[in-house]
Amino acid sequence: IGPFVGAATRPIGGWISDKFGGSIVTQWISGVMVVSSVAVGYVMMQAYGSSTPEQYFTAFIGLFIVLFFATGIGNGSTFRTIGVIFDRTQAGPVLGWTSAIAAYGAFIAPVVIGAQIKAGTPQNAMYGFAVFYALCLFLNWWFYLRADSEIKNP
Repeated sequence: IGPFVGAATRPIGGWISDKFGGSIVTQWISGVMVVSSVAVGYVMMQAYGSSTPEQYFTAFIGLFIVLFFATGIGNGSTFRTIGVIFDRTQAGPVLGWTSAIAAYGAFIAPVVIGAQIKAGTPQNAMYGFAVFYALCLFLNWWFYLRADSEIKNP
């Protein structure tokens, strides 16, 4: 369900970014990703410590869908931002490189989650992702949204 939701919402992210600006949409979506990752981690921790973990399934799946929804929107806003920041000769290679990194993320995330499940601490994977998303939020603000940033890309 998750990858489908992410793929389906990607065009929406591009459309919203055309209206409001790619970096602004990326900023808001990064915040949603931080909060939803922490929330998924918390629900996973509660489920692991419960004698009836199935009671947490609805919250878990709902929050994970929110996370995938946000990643789709963020993907669309990021690709829109690249087209604005870079000229035509640079945009193509940057889009290709970004796609390669995104594909690696789609590979590494399940590996990290799987390793943490085996260790009995799956919430740590989600908290780690939240830290990564918070770093992305900061970098987006620093390079594109702060008052004296070199590249203005609202």
